Amino acid sequence: MDVILGIDIGGSTTKIVGLRTDGSVISMLRVRAEDQVTSLYGALGNYLTRNGLTLQDVRRIVLTGVGASYTEGDIFGIPTCKVDEFSASAAGALALSGREQGVVVTMGTGTAFLWAEQNGTVRHLCGSGIGGGTMGGLCRKLVGMERFGQIRELARQGDLNKVDLTIKDISQNPAATLDPDLTAANFGNLAEDATPADLAAGVVNLVLQAVGIMTVLACQACNTDTVILTGAMTTMPQAVENFQNFQRLFGYQYVIPENATFATAIGAALCSLRDTPDNNP
Repeated sequence: MDVILGIDIGGSTTKIVGLRTDGSVISMLRVRAEDQVTSLYGALGNYLTRNGLTLQDVRRIVLTGVGASYTEGDIFGIPTCKVDEFSASAAGALALSGREQGVVVTMGTGTAFLWAEQNGTVRHLCGSGIGGGTMGGLCRKLVGMERFGQIRELARQGDLNKVDLTIKDISQNPAATLDPDLTAANFGNLAEDATPADLAAGVVNLVLQAVGIMTVLACQACNTDTVILTGAMTTMPQAVENFQNFQRLFGYQYVIPENATFATAIGAALCSLRDTPDNNP
């Protein structure tokens, strides 16, 4: 079997995706990154074992993400190349969403904002230090946990009314364009009896809304109405509701494609297939 492995080595997780040479996905795997090199080799071995593959089945390994800079040369003698993270994120987001162009938002440890077109045009618009790393750091301090899955489950049980200040809390007659239930100030109404679940929900809401506001500015800068959201933060229960609110308020279309967490790894492998003829390694 000829397999192309796309591996996104992030700051906190490593994602690995196997593609057939026709671009179809074999399977996907995500592992937590204690350090980038260990995570890379651990994810690779795990992926091969789970899918009943050997090193001889792998035609090419394609690395991307911040951790790709920690490796040089071929891995286990397999032809290995690198794709820059912005190109990989853009290609994966467009492929998964089926869109021709749009603002691509990669919500990883931090958040990157890109303009992407199907013809391969990719432009880095801006970046933000607010992302999954922010969520993990604040929750570690506030509720004593930092693992993504733990925070997700805890936040699901929280009550934002115990944390955030809404427009209806400060105005009896808000502007007609404002929903009274919208957030006026994150953590602006923190109750003394707020539970760890409430605090976790407040942190998740803060991160998602900060990213949401930046998508509005990015759309205005690019004169587009399409936002494609990728990265692990898209799996948070509050993500869909938050971005639906932004869609209703500003008229932009927010797309969270299936398997959005793996967009960059998929994009890296797709870039390799596009740029390297099938008869070459």
